[in-house]
Amino acid sequence: MSTQDRWLVELSIAEMDGETRADGRLIMTGGACWLGHGGARCHPRDPGIAEIGEKIAAARALSDLAHLLAGNAAEELEAITHEHAQVDL
Repeated sequence: MSTQDRWLVELSIAEMDGETRADGRLIMTGGACWLGHGGARCHPRDPGIAEIGEKIAAARALSDLAHLLAGNAAEELEAITHEHAQVDL
């Protein structure tokens, strides 16, 4: 049997006073929603290029989402198998 799902990822990025915050929202088939967060701040000696901070904050938000999903998958496996499960990234 073959199935296909479409999951949507939406990133919101905001910068204020040299700090950038990214919030990632994963919307899964069926409406389940996961939220991940990431941040970055500009070191005083670094050039203030907003795009770099945005990329770092977005990467961290997506990484947070990945770890949340992997942890949840491990919990679901443990509930089924009654054995310790570890999902590595």
